[in-house]
Amino acid sequence: MNSLEISSEQFRQLASKVIQLADQYLRTLDSRPVLPAARGEETERLFGVDLPEQGLGEAAVGELEEVLRRSRAQNGRFFGYVLGSGEPVGAIADLLTSVLNQNVTAWRSAPAAVTIERTVVGWLGEAIGCSGFEGSLTGGGSSANLMGLAMAREAKTPANERGLRGAPAGVVYASDEIHMSIPKAVALLGLGRENLRLVPVDDSFRMIPAELERAIRDDKTAGKIPIAIVASAGTVNTGAIDPLVEIAEISRRHKTWFHVDGAYGALAAIARRDKFGGLEMADSLSLDPHKWLYQPLDCGCLLFRDAAAAEAAFSHTGDYAKSLSTDPLEGFAFFEESLELSRRFRALKLWLSLRYHGVAEFRRAIEFDLAHAQRLAADIRKHRELEMLAPVELSAVCFRYKSVRGQSEQELNRVNAELLRRVVERGRVYLSNASLRGKFGLRACIVNHRTTDADVDAIVPEVLSAAKEK
Repeated sequence: MNSLEISSEQFRQLASKVIQLADQYLRTLDSRPVLPAARGEETERLFGVDLPEQGLGEAAVGELEEVLRRSRAQNGRFFGYVLGSGEPVGAIADLLTSVLNQNVTAWRSAPAAVTIERTVVGWLGEAIGCSGFEGSLTGGGSSANLMGLAMAREAKTPANERGLRGAPAGVVYASDEIHMSIPKAVALLGLGRENLRLVPVDDSFRMIPAELERAIRDDKTAGKIPIAIVASAGTVNTGAIDPLVEIAEISRRHKTWFHVDGAYGALAAIARRDKFGGLEMADSLSLDPHKWLYQPLDCGCLLFRDAAAAEAAFSHTGDYAKSLSTDPLEGFAFFEESLELSRRFRALKLWLSLRYHGVAEFRRAIEFDLAHAQRLAADIRKHRELEMLAPVELSAVCFRYKSVRGQSEQELNRVNAELLRRVVERGRVYLSNASLRGKFGLRACIVNHRTTDADVDAIVPEVLSAAKEK
């Protein structure tokens, strides 16, 4: 037997040990610190070890306990970033995904996996009001946004064959609250960040349509080509939802591509469709099941209206990969509609999780998250020492501490940055930060099926207690 192969008995023993570790971790998750007791040098000593010439055998599995000890606990008091909580049924499916090791590149390579992914993508579109959209699962919202803008560029200023040299400048429009993946995508696509127009936002941090219209007209007058408008269905800082219908109408009037960055918020349409009118008007749309469907990383998604536009952007197949089948199902290839050739079976965890729990349970969990954000905002408003910095549209709550009235903005920013550091180091709750119009704030984002009322109620006392420390 090849030395890399193990017996069925060895596999069961190793898997059993890993499952025991996972079970212990989940059972003790609530008592674990959201900030692990780990320091850089110590962590390097533990894990930055030499490559072993001879294998350690089962002893290597025992070292996984140290990994758990030095990992941040994704429990109900983790309110940093926009990151889902790793639903356990999906995690179980991930083990089988790795054992199967399917390359979900084309139907002929992975019949079940391709069919399941196409099915799951259809479910996602239907669940948020975009029935009929196609697409694929991605590593996350950043790659989905890059692919959406690649489709936009090729649809409006084709460059795959001749490149962009000599063509009029193509312009992309987004609000000045847009996620950092958009400027990165504009740069990677060769459009240049100077051709990204950041449109002002209103008091609720939503893109102002009149300012968008003005920017497009100014660029047209200057001889530039408006390529795409990127609207946010939940900005990363505050969860603001741009006026999607108005923006879509402007996009159609000026014949631009309409992409919606819904990585944070779009899946909340499962529970609150009324907040997301206009999603169905998008040409492409990013969303992240590893955020608001609580799936283990990684599991993003790009939806698009027209598969032909995806093929125009991404289809370039070597002879060795061409399909010999003309059957519309058996001849399907994700690599004709996607950046990726090698692709993990990301859909299995989502497929199993949705079938195990049913979409109603996910809707209920999202509703709890939305309600928890409102509960936290109400608690903040009860304390004169605290100040809300933005409306709570979804589940992001931005606020700050005002210790002494009359302090300068610079001093308030310093005080709150130091306060956030102390809150995180205490390890009871984990908050992140947001800078809004020059104001440094504390930010709690709730996309966690484990969060309880008690977890939310712990935030304000923890902040006020940490504020008293010197």
